[in-house]
Amino acid sequence: MTPAPAVTVEGSARLGQQPLFPPVSLRLGAGEWTCLLGPSGVGKSSLLRIIAGLETGIDFTGHVTTGDGAPLAGRIAYMAQSDLLFPWRSVTENVLLGAALRGTAPDRARARELIGRVGLTDHAGKRPAALSGGQRQRAALARTLMEDRPVILLDEPFSALDARNRAAMQSLAASLLAGRTVLLVTHDPAEAARLGHRILVIDEAGLREMPRPEMPPLRPVSDPATLEIQMALFAELGRGAE
Repeated sequence: MTPAPAVTVEGSARLGQQPLFPPVSLRLGAGEWTCLLGPSGVGKSSLLRIIAGLETGIDFTGHVTTGDGAPLAGRIAYMAQSDLLFPWRSVTENVLLGAALRGTAPDRARARELIGRVGLTDHAGKRPAALSGGQRQRAALARTLMEDRPVILLDEPFSALDARNRAAMQSLAASLLAGRTVLLVTHDPAEAARLGHRILVIDEAGLREMPRPEMPPLRPVSDPATLEIQMALFAELGRGAE
């Protein structure tokens, strides 16, 4: 894997005639997890898609730059809220999907290694319908890792899981994505409190950064400092609802 760059998004966006978000400057630290929270409809996923170079349906005025000055194209992997597994392909075939789409030779040895690292060796030949929700997300994480990109964009990938599986996936992702530049869009203050090197909140007023946590991720769920960060985020998110 090439070194993970810092990434900065600067600009504003409109949806039709309506402002989506005012001028913002979102910086992702090199090799760090940045967690982005906020209410629905304020542009969290749009910012992620702008970085990914995907269609957003909005009018964005601004630019995306990297700390090393090199283009982002070819250096990003994306993991969505839905696992997006192809139902007719096995776990192994889904992990190798990128090579199939590119028409390149599949690296089956690496796929086996990653499937083992996410704990799915015994399920490698199964199709998604035979897997639990947590297992499907593990397969999606292995597919993301298979792309071996230095910048990882996560759009609420664990939100559909129960609390136990969500905590397990957070721990697994933190371990396997260490050293990469990660943007995690989430609605869950507890998730951001555990995972974020930096935690930012966006709403109609713009983007603001919360105090940087002293304890590095991955933070224990029940640690008092983690709970303090979580409560501060709840309070910050609740300001706009009052």
